[in-house]
Amino acid sequence: MPRPLRVAIVGAGPAGIYAADALLKSEAAVEPGVSIDIFERMPAPFGLIRYGVAPDHPRIKGIITALHQVLDKPQVRLFGNVDYPGDISLDELRSFYDAVIFSTGATADRALDIPGVDLDGSYGAADFVSWYDGHPDVPRTWPLEAEKVAVLGVGNVALDVARILAKTADELLPTEIPANVHDGLKANKALEVHVFGRRGPAQAKFSPMELRELDHSPNIEVIVNPEDIDYDDGSIAERRGNKQTDMVAKTLENWAIRDIGDRPHKLFLHFFESPSEILGEDGRVVGLRTERTELDGTGNVKGTGRFTDWGVQSVYRAVGYLSDELPKLPWDVKSGTVPDEGGRVIDAGGHMQSTYVTGWIRRGPIGLIGHTKGDANETVANLLADHAEGRLGTPASPEPAAVETFLAERSVRYTTWEGWYRLDAAEKALGEPQGRARVKIVEREEMLDASGA
Repeated sequence: MPRPLRVAIVGAGPAGIYAADALLKSEAAVEPGVSIDIFERMPAPFGLIRYGVAPDHPRIKGIITALHQVLDKPQVRLFGNVDYPGDISLDELRSFYDAVIFSTGATADRALDIPGVDLDGSYGAADFVSWYDGHPDVPRTWPLEAEKVAVLGVGNVALDVARILAKTADELLPTEIPANVHDGLKANKALEVHVFGRRGPAQAKFSPMELRELDHSPNIEVIVNPEDIDYDDGSIAERRGNKQTDMVAKTLENWAIRDIGDRPHKLFLHFFESPSEILGEDGRVVGLRTERTELDGTGNVKGTGRFTDWGVQSVYRAVGYLSDELPKLPWDVKSGTVPDEGGRVIDAGGHMQSTYVTGWIRRGPIGLIGHTKGDANETVANLLADHAEGRLGTPASPEPAAVETFLAERSVRYTTWEGWYRLDAAEKALGEPQGRARVKIVEREEMLDASGA
């Protein structure tokens, strides 16, 4: 009797779970069946949703409900707190599974090549996000001494960073932020936050909903300079062809023509300002220099040679995420991705047997969470085609118990899906006395203990 198809997925964020869902919905799940193990280096699943989405975005975190339904399936097991390749290597995975799918996402900041980027007070947005989201592997404190702050970038991460810096700590208290984050934000001295984009309103990568949320805070006055509302032929075509782009532009137009109110914290959205240098004195940030740009007719911009110095004491670089290189896999340094064709990993011109990628490690950190579904479907379809045509390798120990034995022999203290329910209950119990939905547990050892690892 044929055994189930054994698949390992490395990374328990949305991309990996969507891949599991695609496998469960395939014909192979009916006959001969599928058996899926998801490996995650954090003690808890959900990746970007737990450690990359701002705590005041409960609607986005609602995606977890759909992901729960996948992980609840009996064909799926979770092995949390298991590091690739530290705890289990590619060759070891291949000894247990017919195929391996990598869905490890992106957690580092993309480099910004301007002078002053290494000054004290110049921060990567990804590091700040990890801090306020309670990531166990980052410091518990964050310096928030600056009264005037610059955020570089016009994507949703830049909006998240700017909003967290501009809100008061008590505004964020109803969310799941840990106690150390609330204490840190209470000491935040920021009164002005300036967000800079080198192109115009029609080129901003904000989601309309995320942009409008900036204006919902009773403490944040959002300010747009009317001179920054400008469009060329390329920009007009972009608005006509993309409803979301048009909605973002209309919101910015409305903010540009209104009177400035008296909310205590000011959040400025600047366009056509290209960061050219972070200014420093005695090793610390004291300002940001930008070059004014102008549209060239195609939606792109060119420099004008006119520069402005902005007196800020810290700079947050939100210019994109970068994936961590995966040992034993080919790597494209420029894009920060694993080379692939249809999700099949390509090495030296050929498909790397039984090895696949999906999500940001495959296409780079672009698009919204839901966009990873299409990736997962394509990758899984090609994996199943390779299986049907006998192109997958044959694992030496495909029985499910073999992996548990291996991890036990390695003394890996791993968490399970049942353990997530225990951790979930523990976090909700922490929030209950304060009338909060949950309080996130930060320390790795405490997460392991609460999970019953």
